Amino acid sequence: MTNPTTRTYTLKEAFAQPAALIMFFFGFTSGLPFLLVGGTLSAWLKDSQVSLEMIGLISYASLTYSLKFLWSPFVDQAKLPILHKLGQRRSWLLLAQIMLCTSLLAMSVISPHALTLFVLFVFLAAFAGATQDIVVDAYRIEIAPAEIQGALAATYTLGYRFALLASGALALMLADHVSWPLIYQLMAGLVIFMMLATYLAKEPQRQQSTFNSFGEMMTDGVIGPFKDFFVRYKGALGVGLLLFMGLFKIADQMLGVMAIPFYLDSGFTKTQIGAVSKLFGVWVGIAGAFIGGASVVRFGIERTLFVGMIVGALSNLLFILLSLFPANINIFVLVIGGENFAGGFLGTAAVAWLSSLVNQHYTATQYALFSSLVTLPGKLIGGLSGFMVTSIGYVGFFVFSTVSILPALILFIWLRKKIQVNKFY
Repeated sequence: MTNPTTRTYTLKEAFAQPAALIMFFFGFTSGLPFLLVGGTLSAWLKDSQVSLEMIGLISYASLTYSLKFLWSPFVDQAKLPILHKLGQRRSWLLLAQIMLCTSLLAMSVISPHALTLFVLFVFLAAFAGATQDIVVDAYRIEIAPAEIQGALAATYTLGYRFALLASGALALMLADHVSWPLIYQLMAGLVIFMMLATYLAKEPQRQQSTFNSFGEMMTDGVIGPFKDFFVRYKGALGVGLLLFMGLFKIADQMLGVMAIPFYLDSGFTKTQIGAVSKLFGVWVGIAGAFIGGASVVRFGIERTLFVGMIVGALSNLLFILLSLFPANINIFVLVIGGENFAGGFLGTAAVAWLSSLVNQHYTATQYALFSSLVTLPGKLIGGLSGFMVTSIGYVGFFVFSTVSILPALILFIWLRKKIQVNKFY
């Protein structure tokens, strides 16, 4: 049934919205810290002679992205002193950017040689990045009507991918010529530029609930989203759904922290890794994302998600080729292309599927919860990946990461007939 108040936008009108441009910059600010506390950081740590076991443990900093739902109600409701004049969304985003910039500068000064203090600021940078994600997701939903959310998601993704190019390809290429501290100072400078975009952005119009006390506010913000979920998905269905969220991308995620150390051990320079993995790979990932989106429209969310899970897991087996033919640039290009295409395809299906489960009354907190659950198990296992590699070798680790998708596939078959996703395309 068509809503008579719904307006139809052309593609030109949707992408010409000022909100579409600002989401490009907000996508950039969200994407910038992801590799700086992940894959790029792993390269810096390895250059600094930090052990693989310790590199794996330090990757637990990215768990903040998986736990962001814990403080998302506070970000959603609490007003910041002084900064609140910018509005609820922009004030929190600016605070997160200040924290991120400060952390990156501190990391550049301390360096991994003072590892304990260095890791403290790695965790602070990851916390700031996760807080940015909470704010930007809420901003995107509130700044424009549902009819142009697709355009906002597209420009956000483009900005995010450009940030990955800067913090991945550019950083790794520069690392062959300049010091790591200088690179992280450059990234901090990019954050300062993003602060200007935050200041100039329009604050979304939103109806903020009135509460008689802080406790009442937190009760609605914390308990309400969970209560709503289990009212809609009762008993074993709700538990199975949450378990599936934690497992369907596990094969893709556990590989991340060991990827760059594996490339370095395979005989590639940081410039080669940056050019192929973080430059070529990003564009292939964008292609995979657009094809995944077209598949969602043509074949539906469930079919696309199922295919994406299988393709994503099988792409891990490509890394075995690289272990058999180390330092072979053609094999490297093939492996990176396959892995990034699969990741982009699955990523689009995942966003579409998770969005279909959200209650619009609790959009920010529920989406933060769902996206956090998606990354949590993979991050936990990824933190132990260094021990796994030293125990069973790279090949054994790649095989294990592939077969880890089997529980999710079984759960998917059970859930498919029990859950009707929302029609939002």
